[in-house]
Amino acid sequence: MKIHNYRITRTVLLDLIVLSTIVLMLITPLLMHSQKSPDTIYPEPLRPGDKIAVLSPAGPIKETVVDSAVTVMRDLGYDVVVYPHTFGKFGHFSGTTDERYADLEAALTDPDVRAIVCSRGGYGVVHNLDRLGRLDLRSDPKWVVGFSDISALHALMASQGVASVHASMASHIGLGIDDPDNRALFDILEGKMPAYTWEGSPYNHPGHAEGKLLGGNLAVIADLMATPFDIIKPGTILFIEDVSEPIYKIERILIQLKLAGILPNLKGLIIGQFTDYKPDDNHETMEAMIAQTVAPYGYPIAFGAPVGHVDHNVPLVEGSWATLDVSKEKSTLTLER
Repeated sequence: MKIHNYRITRTVLLDLIVLSTIVLMLITPLLMHSQKSPDTIYPEPLRPGDKIAVLSPAGPIKETVVDSAVTVMRDLGYDVVVYPHTFGKFGHFSGTTDERYADLEAALTDPDVRAIVCSRGGYGVVHNLDRLGRLDLRSDPKWVVGFSDISALHALMASQGVASVHASMASHIGLGIDDPDNRALFDILEGKMPAYTWEGSPYNHPGHAEGKLLGGNLAVIADLMATPFDIIKPGTILFIEDVSEPIYKIERILIQLKLAGILPNLKGLIIGQFTDYKPDDNHETMEAMIAQTVAPYGYPIAFGAPVGHVDHNVPLVEGSWATLDVSKEKSTLTLER
């Protein structure tokens, strides 16, 4: 038996190293251009005939509200399936913890489901985060759509590096595809990335920032700090909104973020809509309090974003690469992969 002894000379080895370096230099810009957030996994764009799951992971909802949304999505060519406990009622929830988990687990692990549209928010998603966190959400990622308490589901997806869409739910989708926010939502689900411009504010901190976009309902995501589902991170562009929270409670959360070293070290901050609250003895408006709290920070801060519990609630892609440009006159947010 003859054994061949192959030897790589020093010259050949150096040539291989040089060649590898050149190839890496050539392909790296292409990879960077193709996705600016390489650590984020994006579910596949929706196509006609794809299956969309509708479910209620938190509060109960009326059938008529869901029916209108289902009609809109079916008219767009999607196979929409309403899950068993969507219309359930168990106290303030749409079902028991196990029932709500069963619907979520079934949808998240069904290979035919390409998107999950939450019917509404409320309170209750947090009950199932520990069990949901044990699922493999990366191998076959689905789009998750919703806001308010659904911010906890966005935190779940972000914990495994999967993009999701902070957007309106059944009651708004039922308005039809001619609604601009609905059109923007389905553009995202079908593979396009949005850009938004809104009116400026005297509270704005002008500047330019780029980074990963994360955020949601402030009370919900703040309660997830120091857990595996914590998405409030230094070095990100954070967006926040809330409803029915007193000014002092939001201030307390912001001070918590300051003391944790997060608020001073963001790349940018987007202040969405804070609604259904009353002035207090110290601050006439929520925006005035926030402006006072973030005054020391030099990064771009954009007030008045159309995000939150309002009729005009633009969809945002959690985990996407965001470019934020802020002046006193206007703010522009551009999202990319």
